[in-house]
Amino acid sequence: MSEVVITVYGAEERCASCVNAPGSKETFEWLQAAIGRKYPNEHFQYQYVDIMNPHVEEEYRDITQRILDEEFFYPLIVIDGEVVDEGAPRLKVVFKAIEEKGIQPTG
Repeated sequence: MSEVVITVYGAEERCASCVNAPGSKETFEWLQAAIGRKYPNEHFQYQYVDIMNPHVEEEYRDITQRILDEEFFYPLIVIDGEVVDEGAPRLKVVFKAIEEKGIQPTG
């Protein structure tokens, strides 16, 4: 089975609609910790994409532009290229998407 890629798109500045939500970097770190606890024997590849970086890599430009065009809220969680959750991501939604990849929690 190939490694699952979890990408968090975000920015230093908080989303205007996400007043009480944690920032993008905090969400990125929180997700890594929560996923690591639930699936300790699995290996995930984590990526953080700063949507305000003018030099964002080609493969991230489409989603980055869609966030800037307000089609999505950030932080935006993408797993293997599929949008999973946005704004104030919920672990239940993220875990469901991971388990749909055939990965089960340990313990």
